[in-house]
This record gives sequence, structure tokens and C-alpha cells, in this order.
Amino acid sequence: MIKVILHGCNGYMGQVLTGLVEEDPEVEVAAGIDIADQGKNAYPVFTDIRACDVQADAIIDFSTAKAVDALLDYSAERKIPVVVCTTGLTEEQLGKLSETSKKTAVLKSANMSLGINTLLKLVKDAARVLAGAGFDMEIVERHHKRKLDAPSGTAMALADSLNEAMDGQYHYVYDRSQRRQQRDGKEIGISAVRGGNIVGEHEVIFAGPDEVIEFKHTAHSRAVFGKGALEAAKFLAGKPAGLYDMADVIGN
Repeated sequence: MIKVILHGCNGYMGQVLTGLVEEDPEVEVAAGIDIADQGKNAYPVFTDIRACDVQADAIIDFSTAKAVDALLDYSAERKIPVVVCTTGLTEEQLGKLSETSKKTAVLKSANMSLGINTLLKLVKDAARVLAGAGFDMEIVERHHKRKLDAPSGTAMALADSLNEAMDGQYHYVYDRSQRRQQRDGKEIGISAVRGGNIVGEHEVIFAGPDEVIEFKHTAHSRAVFGKGALEAAKFLAGKPAGLYDMADVIGN
């Protein structure tokens, strides 16, 4: 049985994780951490992370960027592996995350979905064959109208996987509206769609002269990120200090 601390337990994803753990016989919530405790959880909740003195095998973080510094300090001091799912970290925080990984196991990924991380591996393998044969590569991502950043971090991770397969020879194009020229064979086009309540869709297109191959991932709910985070916590428990990502979880 793996015992986890849920950092940001009373947020939306924290409550999703609470429900997922209840259905998973391999995991137990040892405690939660949140700035407010409404007393609705079956486990103890600490409003100050420094007061959390429970024993745990891993921490799963779905909080806010401003709470991550204290989390990393706590994780390093207690030597508890941590799965950092919070996005929007500054360069300084990413540096601190790297420093923390020298003291305990840290896992950070652009997207916690097991499906997306499998897709990252698949499109890299496909690019080696198809782009090398002259296929053009395009990425289309779709998200809800409230999402502020474009393109998404996952779309950029997909583009990086394609480019890595081609030894970094390609450049990215985000907007063709001001261009009046034929497509460059060494570009990866990235298009962003925002509308409605789309949780997240990512499509990678390989377009050749006589055939088109498409890889697509659709998230129907944000629970997919929670499931991936749980698998990451299981993987990270007992691991030596170091920096890991979801590619390690799926065995890339």
C-alpha cells in the first residue's frame, strides 16, 4: 500500500484524486494540504505544509505556482518523492525543482495523461519514418475558451518530440496569415483552437503526397490527468533522488 499526501487537496483536481484513490486498492491518502479545510475529507488536512508530520511514500501536487516553493522545500527536507502537476512555473521555480531532485525523487511532465505520453512516443517513432520520407507535419490542438495560453504546453511537447526525432532540423510556425509563400519542408505547423468546454484535443498530422496519417488524443474529462498522476506516484515511491518524467512511467 502506497501512502500519498495530496497537495492542493480541496481544489478541483485534489477532489478528483481523492475519488480516484478511494477506488484504487494500491493507494491510500495519508493527508491533504490546502490553505482552507472545510472538513469534508476522510483524511487529515493541514493548512500549513510545515505542520504536516505524517509518513508518506509520495506527494501529488495539483496546487498553484505560488505554493510550489514551500512544497519543494518540504519535499527536500523530508526526502519524500513528489509528483509536480502544477503548471505555469517560473524559470526560477524550474531551477529549484531541478535542485530539489538532487535530494529526492521529483517527477514533472507537460501533461500527466498516460495517453498523451504514449502519443509522444508514438509520434516520435512515426516522424523518423514519415518525415524522413518527405511527409509534412502539422499539430492541431483544441481547448476550452477559458484557456489563456496558446499553443498548449502539450502541443509544444508534441512538436519537440517530432523535432527531436529529426535531430532538431525543423522550426515551428504558429501563424500563416501574414505569409504568402509555399510551405517550408522543414517546418512544423501548430494551430490552436479555443471554444466551448473542450477539455483537450491534440492531433498530429503526417501529410504525404498520396496518403495522410493522423494521431489523435481526446481528453473527455480532467480525470485522465489524475489517473496519470496516481500512476506516477506509484512509480516514484522508493525511487532514488533524480528528475523523472512521464516517459519514465510508461517505460519510454
